Amino acid sequence: MATKKDSAARTMAKTVKVTLVKSPFGQIHRHRATVRGLGLRRMHQTVVLADTPEIRGMLNASRHLLRVEEA
Repeated sequence: MATKKDSAARTMAKTVKVTLVKSPFGQIHRHRATVRGLGLRRMHQTVVLADTPEIRGMLNASRHLLRVEEA
């Protein structure tokens, strides 16, 4: 059973704002799949994601296509 303190900690979790600034067209399949896995479909689309080690690894794999900001 979650307490108010636990739910407050989850809502205060760090987030990152990720924007697709370069087209994945012409990139290797793994980079295109990573961009799609982050939830980015169109150029200049921005998504806000939780700052977890898994997401950081995905961002690192396709860092040449993305702009990452602390949110």
